Amino acid sequence: MHVQPYLFFNGRCEEAIEFYRSALGAKDVNIMRFKEAPPSAQAGMFPPGGENKVMHANFRIGDATILASDGECKGDLKFEGFSLTITADNGSDAERLFNAISNGGQVVMPLTKTFFSPAFGMAKDRFGVHWMVIVDHK
Repeated sequence: MHVQPYLFFNGRCEEAIEFYRSALGAKDVNIMRFKEAPPSAQAGMFPPGGENKVMHANFRIGDATILASDGECKGDLKFEGFSLTITADNGSDAERLFNAISNGGQVVMPLTKTFFSPAFGMAKDRFGVHWMVIVDHK
């Protein structure tokens, strides 16, 4: 069994993917636009003018595959009840990743040493996706 997160960016998917490319080194990006769906499936699938929006995308961050879409393109982003976690190799990698993901977003808990990790922090990125960055005790 394999579980993958599927994020809906309500019209900002391509912007989010580009951010993850620069901030986290996202790669192997595949994008399918609404206009690429068969005509019989397009009715009501996207708002007027939304044919170039992202119907489905997938990309890799490290060993993980993230699935994403513009969804209904309503512009109201709410990512609640979950967090994506990045396990960094060391404190300097954690700091670099934490700073990149929180750039333009919101630091929820600054990156710091905790009883369970030499470096742990939480942030929401500029799209509202909640992230945790951690270095495992070894």
